[in-house]
Amino acid sequence: MSQPNNSDISSGHQTELYIGLMSGTSMDAMDAVLVDLAPGFPVLQDQISLPLPSSLRTQLQRLCQPGENEIELMCQADLAIAILASEAVNELLKQANIPASAIRAIGSHGQTIRHLPNIGNTLQIGNPSLIAEQTGITTVADFRRRDMAAGGEGAPLVPAFHEAIFRHPTRTRVIANIGGIANITVLPADAEMKVIGFDTGPGNTLMDDWCYRHSGRRYDKNGRWAATGEVSQPLLNTLMADKYFSRKAPKSTGKEYFHHSWLWHGISQLEEAPCPEDIQATLLELTVLSLANDIRSYASDCREVYICGGGARNTTLIRRLSEELEGFQVATTNSLGLPHQWVEATAFAWLARQTLHGLPGNLPAVTNASGRRILGGIYPA
Repeated sequence: MSQPNNSDISSGHQTELYIGLMSGTSMDAMDAVLVDLAPGFPVLQDQISLPLPSSLRTQLQRLCQPGENEIELMCQADLAIAILASEAVNELLKQANIPASAIRAIGSHGQTIRHLPNIGNTLQIGNPSLIAEQTGITTVADFRRRDMAAGGEGAPLVPAFHEAIFRHPTRTRVIANIGGIANITVLPADAEMKVIGFDTGPGNTLMDDWCYRHSGRRYDKNGRWAATGEVSQPLLNTLMADKYFSRKAPKSTGKEYFHHSWLWHGISQLEEAPCPEDIQATLLELTVLSLANDIRSYASDCREVYICGGGARNTTLIRRLSEELEGFQVATTNSLGLPHQWVEATAFAWLARQTLHGLPGNLPAVTNASGRRILGGIYPA
């Protein structure tokens, strides 16, 4: 299925340009990257991020839970996400001064509104046919369900990308992606050992939601509000007692599990509810401990942890994680050559390339699928 590479006439070297699209569980923006995948290690050419309109974000959050008129709401949101994705692509091409004809394909993650591994299904919306039509670029989408058809959880998918570009021959590494949901990839130095990856639990999603409900701000910048509070040990103990945290990998989760009602159920079990800033501090600690506990459990020989995703910008979170992982080197993926905020979008550009080249994009040891599979559907330009 592979096609000839594009040629960069000005530099004389072959390029293989892809665009990756990602709007994650934080539901804050549509990220788009233009990346050259010909050299092996991704070379970012340009990037852009368009914020999700408040009305669309509210609609998407409603769709993460059962409710009235879901099908019509989903159809509306499906088109709105695709239109925003198309705008991001077209704006990115304009910004980079590159024609659509130079792009091999778009890898579109879509917006997850339900992830239900317990029944073997997941749903990402953002009509790929419309993206292909409005951009004039072949679009690859719906990556997760083929893995699920093979008995997997459909998530996380980025560990295969992490293995391809971040694995080191002599040092075990952990890549920790802190988006709305947090996940880790354990990359053993021993080439004979399998890569491990799974969702550790909430990343930013509970903190962002709590911050918005109490301040109107979309997120707690640098964790400043959390830093004014004190961790409520009773609440933390109640939340950490959830069965998800003790489940063995492989496992995956989403906002349909870790949401405001889940948090409120924990708060309601206490004799007295903590003040809002203490709850924010506790939610930050929940993310830190669930990550650190799993890193220690699944990567005992690791001393290098690299953070990516929106959580990398939360300085209070990173400071606490560094304290909790004493003896580990904690840094962002910037130090490995790929900026932390663009790793996931780049991963879906890479997954699109895997699909077009007829190569698998999943890791069965991560997702629990019965084997490696070529992922996604192709929607020609």
